[in-house]
Amino acid sequence: MSRSSACLSALLALVTLNFVAQRSAAQAQESFYAGKTLRIIVGFPPGGGFDIYARAIARELGKYIPGAPTIIVQNMPGAASLNSVKYMDVGAPQDGTAINTFNGGVILDSLTNPDRIGLKLTDYQFIGSAARDVPVCYAWHTAGINSLKDITTDKQFILGNTTRGSSTYINGSILKNLLGVNLRHVLGFPGSSEQRLAIERGEITGDCGSWSSIPVDWLKNNRVVPLVKFSQQTADGLPASIPYVGDLISEPAKKDLVAFVLASAELGKPYIVSRKVPADRVKVLRTAFDQTMMDRDFLATSSKLGLPISPVSGGEAEGVIRRIYAAPSQIVHQSLQFLE
Repeated sequence: MSRSSACLSALLALVTLNFVAQRSAAQAQESFYAGKTLRIIVGFPPGGGFDIYARAIARELGKYIPGAPTIIVQNMPGAASLNSVKYMDVGAPQDGTAINTFNGGVILDSLTNPDRIGLKLTDYQFIGSAARDVPVCYAWHTAGINSLKDITTDKQFILGNTTRGSSTYINGSILKNLLGVNLRHVLGFPGSSEQRLAIERGEITGDCGSWSSIPVDWLKNNRVVPLVKFSQQTADGLPASIPYVGDLISEPAKKDLVAFVLASAELGKPYIVSRKVPADRVKVLRTAFDQTMMDRDFLATSSKLGLPISPVSGGEAEGVIRRIYAAPSQIVHQSLQFLE
């Protein structure tokens, strides 16, 4: 046999072995997931943004997982979704049949209050996120507030929160502590559905959460007055005139602080699994999630519900988490003082 023929035979053997290995891996995952139920655990009550996204994803995700498991959504509210994150390592199956979606505020809180939070997000495996967040502070249309100037003078902005450390709480603290907004936090809301009812009743002024979570009918009927955004990105329907909060701050140190505390917004509404889930199943879930983000039915549902889609892959999400946790201790300490 000539040298070239021998090389070709070796290459063909390698390709064949690779194909056989990939097919065996796929068959193993199909065998594992066949007949099983996969739960997407949402850290908030039904009806809010996290819940709506999760249910849209659940409708299509099973198409792309070998074995086509049944996908259900389970709501597990508590401590601004912290309870649901902790459940992933204490109580949840760690075999790839439980996925969690949680509030990004937990990420910053785990750095600034490590003893209270008791976990690190670097200890979880990220599956992805459907959309990068564009948080916006807005007032209800009957509140008589038309700009930030109105709430830095004579009017007060009453902001509802689940708990300290949530992304809404962080956004409100930026306005209060760095821009001098007359803002009062009201804690204890289970989730955004309850906050919306309080807004409509005039019990709180508005919200400082995700633009994508604002009810479509509120936007269509001009029931909200956007005041400021907490991302340099924009969103469909958000007026171009709405300023980014970082552009309203002149001091470089404060700009750096704002950039750090808002970094988790890049992940939007992330999805994670336990670190103990085998790598091959994490790969299957990541691939299925990425394919779902391009699924025609999913995109049609998202459009109908007014859910913007700008996906973040699992690998990208873990890169963001590593950058956040690599922040200098000085800026972490400043964040803790700022959020007091």
